[in-house]
Amino acid sequence: MAQINIMFTRFSAFYSPLIASMAAGFLKAEGLEPTHAVAAPGVSAVKGLADGSAHVVQSALSNSFAALEKGETPPAVHFAQINERDGFFLAAREADPAFTWDKLAGKQVLVDHGGQPLAMFKYALHRKGVAYDSIEAIDAGDVKAIDKAFRSGQGDYVHQQGPAPQQLERDGVGHVVASIGEAIGPVAFSSLAASPEWLRTDMAKAFVRAYAKARRYVNDTPAAEIARAEAAYFPAVDQDVLAATITAYQGLGCWTPTLPITADAFEVTLDVFQHCGLITKRHAYEDIVAPPPEA
Repeated sequence: MAQINIMFTRFSAFYSPLIASMAAGFLKAEGLEPTHAVAAPGVSAVKGLADGSAHVVQSALSNSFAALEKGETPPAVHFAQINERDGFFLAAREADPAFTWDKLAGKQVLVDHGGQPLAMFKYALHRKGVAYDSIEAIDAGDVKAIDKAFRSGQGDYVHQQGPAPQQLERDGVGHVVASIGEAIGPVAFSSLAASPEWLRTDMAKAFVRAYAKARRYVNDTPAAEIARAEAAYFPAVDQDVLAATITAYQGLGCWTPTLPITADAFEVTLDVFQHCGLITKRHAYEDIVAPPPEA
């Protein structure tokens, strides 16, 4: 078998279409032996493409904005979607079935300050008519530090990607009250990226065949079954929590079966970053996105 090296910028159940390509055996069925790694905190997995340690990476279209803003060519092309929704949730200290976003005003919110998560959170607030400056946004650090801070009693609300907030519920520490993905709707959130040269290889075509099957699998398979297949990748997460997280993402419509990154979702990503002042112009779709290799 040929070894294929996959690198993640973040690793969570949100990226189940890519994880399932490994966990459910789709890559091996195509003659590919997968290895995976997670980039160091604050480091984009795209760097793995540059140094040759990765063939394909979990990334985001917004990763290309910095190069384009400087008039440079991005170091990678994005050729398939992973998630077409934001995968972060808001959890509160107490259950609140009647939660409305205006309840965040004046409250302490532990917000993930990663570039894209923060931009999406600000845009969700905008969509819900809440000024970002009206909340007390706390930067507690990386994802582990955010979780630790909330568990230790800091903050009224916490902004996390699954399965962290679902684990809070399981542990009786917090309660999910809102979804950023629901507030924003379809958006090009996370993607697969590679070099243009690799996309022309037979390995890329085999990968795409496996990945297409994995996308159908995560949509058509009961969450509990997916959780069993992926359990070894999440040794610190209760399997019922993993299943609950997958159920939530299936319900949000994060994993649309089609591979290509849609122009409509791309335009919403531009809306988000323009609203936050992180881009100075609306960049062209074709400067960032390439079609998946024909399998």
